[in-house]
This record gives sequence, structure tokens and C-alpha cells, in this order.
Amino acid sequence: MNLIALINHVMWDYVLLYGLLGTGIFFTYQLRFIQVFTLPKTIINLFKPQKNKSDFGISSLQALATAIAAQVGTGNLAGAATAIVSGGPGAIFWMWFSAFFGMSTIYAECILAQRYRIKKPEGFIGGPAYYISNGLKKPILAKLFAFSTILALGFIGCMVQANSIGHAFSNAFHVPLLTSGITIAALLLLVVSGGVKRIASLCEYLVPTMAIGYLLGAFIILSFRAEFIYLPLKTFLLLLFPHNL
Repeated sequence: MNLIALINHVMWDYVLLYGLLGTGIFFTYQLRFIQVFTLPKTIINLFKPQKNKSDFGISSLQALATAIAAQVGTGNLAGAATAIVSGGPGAIFWMWFSAFFGMSTIYAECILAQRYRIKKPEGFIGGPAYYISNGLKKPILAKLFAFSTILALGFIGCMVQANSIGHAFSNAFHVPLLTSGITIAALLLLVVSGGVKRIASLCEYLVPTMAIGYLLGAFIILSFRAEFIYLPLKTFLLLLFPHNL
């Protein structure tokens, strides 16, 4: 157990922390703050009708929704709350900081996935395993990455998400954990059995609803604690404009 804790400490406090932030800062500088200056063009292209879309393709909005569905989950709810409880309100700044520079990292990943994708009769396939194999010319590393991804996302990641959902329904509505687990598994099977197009079609409607619900819930919680927003804001404005307030 001490060995696992030591590995976790070294990986998170040194390797991943500086590696991920450093990579994000590097790409942001090299790409000239692409997450800021190309945002208007990105929004316009997002809703632009696609031409010559194949029967196997998905729209830009569906692709974005699918990507967001993979990003928004337990980490944005339980993870953010845990960070604030553990590190205080200052943790919010560092979450914003890392998210801002992480945008350029995700952009670079998407470009590499497009650059080294492979066309097959059923459509294009790509991703990190392909650009590690075809771009870096490291097929063994690509296979190791693919295997690790299956373990991380196929088992560990899904178990964390399902566990959080199950406990939330158990605490709020007293639904047995087994019932929640079977229901989640059945819904997952129903969606993934339809392939990429069914997943993308569901995400196209589910993700905006989820985002609106997420923001609405945040505003409701903030409205219940309005005094904790008003007083610091007033103090901040007094510091900036001492003679105008």
C-alpha cells in the first residue's frame, strides 16, 4: 500500500502535474493561443452544414457533443467538490488555469488523430494508438497504450462513474445499488450496440441537456449562497474604485 501511495505521489505531484501543464503551455505558445483567437471561427464552423457527408460520418456538432460527453462526468462534480474541500477556494483558480491550457493539448490530439487516421470500408478510424504507431513509429507503445485504455476506460473509469451514479441515487432516492448498476449496464448496452452513429445521435441531444442542467443547478446553488458572492464582490469593487462606491 505504501508503494502504491508513493507511486501516486510521484506521478501526480511531479510527473503528470508538470508534464500536462507544461505540454498545454507549450502548445498554447506554439499555436499562438488558438483556444482564444480562433473561437469565433470555431463556433461558426460548428453549426455550418456539412457537405458530402458519408453515411458513416457524423456532424461537427455530434462530434463535439461526443467529445464533451467523454469529458464531463464525475470529475466535474465529485472531483471539483473534492478539490475545493481539500485545497480551498484557490483550487478553483488552478482548475481554470489547467483547463485553459489543456484546450490546446486537446486540439493537438485531435489534429494528430486526423493526420494519422486510417480509412476502412466502414469509415475512418484513428486516435492516440494510431498516431503513436504511425506518427512516432512505436507500434509496441501503441499496443500498450490501447491495452491500458481498455483497462482505464472500459473498466476502471466506468466503475467510478457507475459507482458515483449509484451512490447518488441511493442517498437521494434510496435506490439499491444493484438496481442502479443493472439499469446503467442495460442503458449502456442499448446505446453502444447501435455503433458510433447511435452514440453520436444520443450525445447530440443529451449533452446540451446535461450542460443546461449543470449550469442551472450551479446557479440555483449560488442563489442560495448569494451573500457569499455579494460581500467579496463588493469588497473587490471598493478596492478598485474606492471613491465611486
